[in-house]
Amino acid sequence: MTILQAIILGIVQGLTEFLPISSSGHLIFVPWLLDWQYLLDNPEFNKTFDVALHLGTFIALVVYFWRDIGVLLAAWARSLTTRRVETPEGRLAWLILLSMVPAAIVGVLFEETIVNVLGAPWLVAVLLIVFGAVMWAADRWSRKVREMEQLGWRGALTIGVSQALALSPGVSRSGVTMVAGLLVGLTREAAARFSFLMSIPIIAGAAAYSGLDILREGLPAGTAGPFLAGIVSAALSGFAAIWFLLAYLRRHSFLPFVLYRFAVGAGVLLLMALGVRAAVL
Repeated sequence: MTILQAIILGIVQGLTEFLPISSSGHLIFVPWLLDWQYLLDNPEFNKTFDVALHLGTFIALVVYFWRDIGVLLAAWARSLTTRRVETPEGRLAWLILLSMVPAAIVGVLFEETIVNVLGAPWLVAVLLIVFGAVMWAADRWSRKVREMEQLGWRGALTIGVSQALALSPGVSRSGVTMVAGLLVGLTREAAARFSFLMSIPIIAGAAAYSGLDILREGLPAGTAGPFLAGIVSAALSGFAAIWFLLAYLRRHSFLPFVLYRFAVGAGVLLLMALGVRAAVL
């Protein structure tokens, strides 16, 4: 893998991890469209580079939300000490932990199925379109009256269960959790903010889980440059995506992302129908 390829994939990861358009789907589409065979021919490095991308997006989250993280961790620690949840921040911290349980269980149990079965480009394209329609419906007809502090444990668990669906490329983790947030009554901005906060332990866990082999064996020879480039580009683009989306959703709807999902999904299916690219990897 070249440095340029690593930078491009890092930018793709950073933007699409937080915009509701599916990071895993785009990380399948970009090498597929550009005919980059390195990751397909070197699956071990593929897993290694995935750690770089997760580290980059984790850094973006920590830099953007460092104040929130400090407040939530302090409130959570106090609740452990007093054995009572006495503040909105402590309650929110426990709701975030509750919301991450379903996806963590599904991810551990079905990792091989997700990687080997659900990553076909044709299926990713179909899910982009289908979930785009779901996003449009939720955005149009949900009530959007509650702030994040008004979220209850049922709503948090609903969002957490929905997150398990995003393990299928093309759905979008941020997209499905924001849609679930809308369906339980959150405003657009509140749904996005809760989605980002709940992704912090999930992304940190994914990076740690996948990074154990790197700690034991080190990076493959000659890959330190692309690895670092992936981290930096994912962090910078991820921070920009978080800032943009939270500002955008204060005044606007999800419609541009819905239309984008329709266009990309339809374009990929058209390329397959014309024989330009194969429907499977």
